[in-house]
Amino acid sequence: MSRSPQAKLHPVPVRAVQLTGGFWAQRQRLTIERSIPTLLTLLEEHGVVDNFRRLGSTTNYVQRRGPLYTDSDLYKWIEGAAWSLASKPDVKLEATIDQLVDVILAAQQPDGYLNTYWVEDRAGQRWQQQTGGHELYCLGHMIQGAIAYYRVTGKRKLLDGSIRFVEYLLRETGPGKQPLLTGHPELELALAELYRTTGDARYLKLSGYLLSGVEQERLKLRPSQLEYMFSGSPFVERTHFEGHAVRALYAATGAADYYLETGDAAYWKTLERLWADLVGGKMFVTGGVGSRASGESFGDSYELPNRQAYTESCAAIAGFLFNQRMLAATGDAKYTDVMERALYNGINSGMSLDGTLYCYRNPLASGGEKIRNPWYDTCCCPPNLQRTFAALGGYFYSTSKDGLWVHFFDNSKLDWKLESGTRIQTETKTGQPWTGDVEIVVSPEKAETFTLYVRIPSWSEKSVIWINGKPAEQKWTPNSYVALRREWKAGDQVRVALDMEPRLLRANPRVPEDYGKVAVQRGPLVYCLEQEDQPGTSVFDAAISMPAALVPEEKAGLLGGITVLHHKGLTFGSKVESAPLYSTKEWTARTPVDLTFVPYYVFHNRGPAHMEVWVPAVAAATVPKNQLAQ
Repeated sequence: MSRSPQAKLHPVPVRAVQLTGGFWAQRQRLTIERSIPTLLTLLEEHGVVDNFRRLGSTTNYVQRRGPLYTDSDLYKWIEGAAWSLASKPDVKLEATIDQLVDVILAAQQPDGYLNTYWVEDRAGQRWQQQTGGHELYCLGHMIQGAIAYYRVTGKRKLLDGSIRFVEYLLRETGPGKQPLLTGHPELELALAELYRTTGDARYLKLSGYLLSGVEQERLKLRPSQLEYMFSGSPFVERTHFEGHAVRALYAATGAADYYLETGDAAYWKTLERLWADLVGGKMFVTGGVGSRASGESFGDSYELPNRQAYTESCAAIAGFLFNQRMLAATGDAKYTDVMERALYNGINSGMSLDGTLYCYRNPLASGGEKIRNPWYDTCCCPPNLQRTFAALGGYFYSTSKDGLWVHFFDNSKLDWKLESGTRIQTETKTGQPWTGDVEIVVSPEKAETFTLYVRIPSWSEKSVIWINGKPAEQKWTPNSYVALRREWKAGDQVRVALDMEPRLLRANPRVPEDYGKVAVQRGPLVYCLEQEDQPGTSVFDAAISMPAALVPEEKAGLLGGITVLHHKGLTFGSKVESAPLYSTKEWTARTPVDLTFVPYYVFHNRGPAHMEVWVPAVAAATVPKNQLAQ
């Protein structure tokens, strides 16, 4: 977005940020060293790579394996592996990617078309099942993987192959030709990125064509299809999020990219309306998205179930990307706040602490069913998580015409340049997300006046900032950026003390499952009760005693090193299971019990167990009438 006309903020390259230790460096290292290599082994074992080999080789391979969209899984893996090279160069991994690129392009048809499913006896069905064929979805991820690899290594073989496919589309499809539909939106944002990479405006125009819905009549789409796919009708006529959550949020991300390049006011008005719909009634406290397993879809506003929540990992990532574009357009911290909520909770939960198990869905309560698995036939989430964690540094900072923006706090070094051209280095040291102390050392190559924008999170109600040991003069509020404008010299120090007091969150009373309950948050992390930490008490019988006192304790040897929260709570007692389902009596929680909360992202890392995020809150050892034990 460095040249996007409507982008107020411009991301820094992934290679410009080094995570130097601590929370996210550990997750990124695990992604690079464990997750990426083991997933490639699984992609090989399940035939995903052979699906390409069989088309480009004279060797007799078995028939194609897996669902029709598996090509995209390999492309996403390549993107994640490419970003990992920006953080940790690896000659062997780069050679592996080069070999895979050759395998992929050997399967490309002479006219530029490339898909391992719609070939041979299915070749005559190309573009005939666009509502579910995933042809353009796979191409979108091919483009994104190719661009990532090109930006990191300068190698453009896969990028050129992607362009050949897009040129095929420009020749053979469009108004007056074969109509196009992204039954699963993804290509829209990939085309915007291809335009940014090549400067060819035809690619952006093609993205606008896909978003325009001009082919609705020719495609003869039903209202239910338009709702589910979140494509096929004019994007600017959308009033709320509906249908398949990942598709809808990818469509919105692509539309935001289109706005950033064109400035079309109708798109911005629609994007703001959709964002308000998302955060006003359709986003979980973990930043997860998608209420219904049926169709992996949004529900109605305030339909936010806990145990039945679908909350696909890919949907949380899609929401993260959507908010990143909205942030770039405005510099408004409310978008960063949503990004942070999703990243630390609903995205971070998607990969296990050992990097080999993944959540497809991330519910907010569990009866002990197995949720983490090493492989899914629909393997979209694992490589999506990998490309997110591998590229993390690129989301931490931005530049604007007047300065540098700090979005998230983690131990890191930035080596980039201000938009004035002045080289700048920063080093951040912090104990986030466990402690609230942050130190940022700012070192421009020469003394220069600019603004350092430091985000004050919504969860930090009492923040303090010092510059070179003196209190900052600027005023600020939670969920905003404090603008520190001055002449900065090498070695200038900014210290931030964030408020880490645990908070109890209450849902809107229109969310029926959470009425009378609270969720616990400390810093950016949402917490949960997991059965292993509550010996002798079912998590579903526990209640928070109000007013609540939550006491942090650092547990270096537990679950990779976490801070737990202890609470003197109450329980409904052991007779709940044997009690009548319905009763006229008032339920009471009288028995004291020691409760231990752990961060939500670590749930089920010790195996399947009962778990819940939203816990009944009771005062004076009683429960309000009709508030029964879960």
